Amino acid sequence: MIKPDYIFESSWEVCNKVGGIYTVLSSKARTLRRDFGDRILFIGPDLNHNPSDFQEDGMLFCDWKKELPENFKVKTGRWKVPGEPAVLLVSYRTFFDRRDSLYYEMWNSFRVNSSHAYGDYDESCIFAYSAGLVIEHFYNFYKLADKKVAALFNEWMLGMGVLYLQKHVPAIATLFTTHATTTGRSIAGNNKPLYSYMHSYNGDRMAQELNVEAKHSLEKQAATFADCFTTVSDITALECKQLLEKAPDVVTPNGFEMDFVPEGEKYTELREKARKRLLTVVEKLTGSPVGKEAFLIATSGRYEYRNKGIDVFIDTMDRLRKSGGLKREIIAFIMVPAWVHAARADLKYIIENDYNMTAPMQTPFLTHWLNNMQNDRVMNFIFSAGFTNMAADKLRIIFIPCYLDGHDQILNRTYYELLPGMDATVFASYYEPWGYTPLESLAFGVPTVTTDLAGFGRWAGTVVSGNRIKEGVSVIKRTDDNYFEVVNRIADTLSELMSEDIQPIRNNCVRVAREAEWDKFITYYHTAFDKAFSNAEKRNSK
Repeated sequence: MIKPDYIFESSWEVCNKVGGIYTVLSSKARTLRRDFGDRILFIGPDLNHNPSDFQEDGMLFCDWKKELPENFKVKTGRWKVPGEPAVLLVSYRTFFDRRDSLYYEMWNSFRVNSSHAYGDYDESCIFAYSAGLVIEHFYNFYKLADKKVAALFNEWMLGMGVLYLQKHVPAIATLFTTHATTTGRSIAGNNKPLYSYMHSYNGDRMAQELNVEAKHSLEKQAATFADCFTTVSDITALECKQLLEKAPDVVTPNGFEMDFVPEGEKYTELREKARKRLLTVVEKLTGSPVGKEAFLIATSGRYEYRNKGIDVFIDTMDRLRKSGGLKREIIAFIMVPAWVHAARADLKYIIENDYNMTAPMQTPFLTHWLNNMQNDRVMNFIFSAGFTNMAADKLRIIFIPCYLDGHDQILNRTYYELLPGMDATVFASYYEPWGYTPLESLAFGVPTVTTDLAGFGRWAGTVVSGNRIKEGVSVIKRTDDNYFEVVNRIADTLSELMSEDIQPIRNNCVRVAREAEWDKFITYYHTAFDKAFSNAEKRNSK
């Protein structure tokens, strides 16, 4: 097996926490650095602020930086995650004047059609191009022609980096990973049936219909021309084969590092603090106390209402609320970042001054005011379902619509600091190429429910049966047509969990999570690198 001497991995989410790709890269960094030291370099965008997880180090590769052209502005430093890998943050805006010539080159050489581009397309492509330029300059400066060098680019946003290196530095083996296809996500997000009609969809025609032609074209050509094309799960591999007309060469599932998870007394303390903070917010917001035995349930992730199963979560809570047989009080949290206007000043004041509330506040479901709240889908569903959050309610639902970074002014805890306070999580995904949220829950000892339309859910079904929540994870079968069956199955699963002895289940959660640690999954990347080098050698021999 051919192993790289140097690896460059580029993503919009390096030191930029936007979504799940951040977790992919930051959690595998320690494993990669253990094997490659500072010969693994992550490349991200310099967004003109100082991210809290980036520590600048001007001495890192200082000889190279001195030789950079004037318009190459690169910060060197460390990503403050386990392993602390080397990072290059690239200021890409200086290259915008090359946009038209870049797009012409991409059309002329690779048939990437950028003519229908809009939104974030330009910014993403210029960053990808600048990442390619930086890799090229580093490669030439350190005279790496006799080394095995691999460059891995994540998502369509970095597609032009793949293609630039293919043309200008053909000795570098390129890898391209799609975590979700642009067209597949758009089909699902537009309430079209993705799975029952998958075999009939033409990716090019659907991209045109859904107005994502430029992104789809770039993604398709990057997948086609990369020396190794990968995706994160078997279910997304089927999607790639149909919509991109290119099956992945290797499936590289996403692992996790248990470094993030405290143990023993530290975990117990974290759980107690999380529950105390969460219940304080609930009590102030709803004006009534919460019992010590209350069962706390959460869903979280990106605000993709249907794709992430947020609609199913609310419907499930509604079914439990109306079942009449609840033996325990339930608090359901929707931890999904939305278009926040500001933290609620009234709630913040009441919490800080510890006022004893005896009646619900205005809008007792919401911790932060939203922009355009009358059109928010979560709030509209909560209202239409008839939730009240009154003292007599056995189930209360709370929408926390902010990024849980520890500075939201209401919870002031990170997501990982609040997660241990939960008794269960639900991720009823319709479209989920992998699904870090259920894996994170298991790692923190929190039983979780997911679906077999999530890549993680399908993987979990190879480790446990997925039929019993006692195993730590329950995997619900979901199709285009069984929405209410899914709601009922999840409600029944949660009812079962509330009557079980929780500690053995928590132990099973951690046991499953350990099967997905990076030291087990990194082997798929070694296979991908080997494939890339073999294909690059064939390409260059021609």
